[in-house]
Amino acid sequence: MKLTYDPRYNVAYIHLKEKTAEVETAHISEELNIDLAPDGTVYGIKLLNANEQLMPTPNGKLIVVNPPGFDSPPLGAFCLQSLLIPRPLAAG
Repeated sequence: MKLTYDPRYNVAYIHLKEKTAEVETAHISEELNIDLAPDGTVYGIKLLNANEQLMPTPNGKLIVVNPPGFDSPPLGAFCLQSLLIPRPLAAG
């Protein structure tokens, strides 16, 4: 799995699998698209307005936690401060 971010367009993409076939994009909302293969396999998730959707915790980390009973070791915590652009300050 890979997470990419385009700061020009404020778009993040979560790559779940490498694209091996043409995908169809399901528009879930104004801020969420999901790329699907013809068999229903999810290839990736596009987050529009990503700096709002991936807002890190106050300490700047995204915490990934595996549910109880999950065999793989947890992914741990990842710093997103360099990934996400800060929100503009309100005029005042």
